[in-house]
Amino acid sequence: MTTAYFSHPDCRLHDMGAGHPECPQRLDAIEDQLLSSGVDVALTRFDVPLAAHSDLLLAHTEGYVTELEEFIRQAIETGEHRALDPDTYVGPHTWQAALRSAGAAVAATDAVIDGRAENAFCAIRPPGHHATRSQSMGFCFFNNIAVAARHALDVRGLKRVAVVDFDVHHGNGTEDIVAGDDRILMVSFFQDQIFPFSGGVPLGSNMVNLPVPPYTRGGEVREMIEANWIPRLEEFKPEMFFISAGFDAHREDDMGRMGLVEADFEWITRRVVELARRHAKGRVVSCLEGGYSLSSLARSVVAHLRALADV
Repeated sequence: MTTAYFSHPDCRLHDMGAGHPECPQRLDAIEDQLLSSGVDVALTRFDVPLAAHSDLLLAHTEGYVTELEEFIRQAIETGEHRALDPDTYVGPHTWQAALRSAGAAVAATDAVIDGRAENAFCAIRPPGHHATRSQSMGFCFFNNIAVAARHALDVRGLKRVAVVDFDVHHGNGTEDIVAGDDRILMVSFFQDQIFPFSGGVPLGSNMVNLPVPPYTRGGEVREMIEANWIPRLEEFKPEMFFISAGFDAHREDDMGRMGLVEADFEWITRRVVELARRHAKGRVVSCLEGGYSLSSLARSVVAHLRALADV
């Protein structure tokens, strides 16, 4: 099995200011843990292109992309950070990093569909699953996973794909983009009643949303996945799986109040891989979303990669 690894130095240059939890050190921590664990030798590193304008329009409106580019251009000219909302800032390197992140997701999709890798992980930032068709929020600018899923469908000609989101926060942006698209089944769990305060009522019949209370532990999440996700995924028979891989449901991560540990993320990933081998020729593309405690993030990503690479 070949597991492709997509990352780029541009993703480290995006910086939302001192003390911001979505920081460049997240990627450094992952790289350090890959080396110390030895998992890096099981991965094949691929080049990361910039996303094309047409890629972005698979998930976003023309007006949104144009307005965001202009907003960031002003930050580039002044060399200063500019706030899109109280939590989401752009700087001189944001545009390039955002294009690399979306570009990685598209390139990973192509690599897997073309058979150059069985599955892929994109260690990228900024993350994407809060970005709606026409709005940035929650540290996100372009919805990387939605761009990739639509690329598989609209450009590469697949008929059915699944999106799996296990970030502690509801992937409201992805739901906004894919709800009602019967070619996509989205399954997720997330902590209820925290940002973005959505997801309790699904926006389409192709959504399987599992809001869970604070302090829910991994065993309970596994039971809910077996009872709610797996039957729908088995029935849907996706031709490819896309994972919004957020690791902030870890018990050490202060961005949420859930009780998962590395073994839970590994278990979820192995279940997805099992389904992908049965229905989708093993095809899985995973993109980093949240995870802000550097130690638990790095350990959880390695557990996720162990399951993808089967090591």
